[in-house]
Amino acid sequence: MKRSRSAAWSVIVIVVWAGTACLAQGSPRGTTKLDLGGKTVSVEYGRPSLKGRTMQQMLGRLKVGGFWRLGADESTTFSTDTDLAFGDVTIPKGKYSAWARKEAGNKWTLVFNKKAGVFGTDHDPSADFASVPLGEGKASDNAEELTLSLDKHDDGGTFAIHWGDTQLSAEFKAK
Repeated sequence: MKRSRSAAWSVIVIVVWAGTACLAQGSPRGTTKLDLGGKTVSVEYGRPSLKGRTMQQMLGRLKVGGFWRLGADESTTFSTDTDLAFGDVTIPKGKYSAWARKEAGNKWTLVFNKKAGVFGTDHDPSADFASVPLGEGKASDNAEELTLSLDKHDDGGTFAIHWGDTQLSAEFKAK
């Protein structure tokens, strides 16, 4: 009896220790929200840190056509209570995972996928339904942690990705 209790406690201690170690390795989560006439657009994502590296060093091994989860750990979740127009591309109201696809010339495309809530390495290209080019520029400051933002202007906004000295963005309007 003592031996089984001792074994049970050992298993419990190992499980708790392993669970704590796994949680400690995860990146913090971030959320950004935007109100568009009473309708909410939001993005929830993991916030990895550069830790002395550059975005190019972090994502440089990604091949053209490869996907970045736009964060760390779980995939980035893009939710909208209203239809949005990114140029001539319509994103219907709903909940999606958002990804960045690397293009030739170190360009990026924002990709919307019907499968939300998946782990960040579980991208299913068959569920991709829309993509929009991301504009690129140099940020005025250096972001150690990945920062996604939704900034309002006129009847829409800008979805911005800021990491290190890189700024990627796409403008949208409420439909």
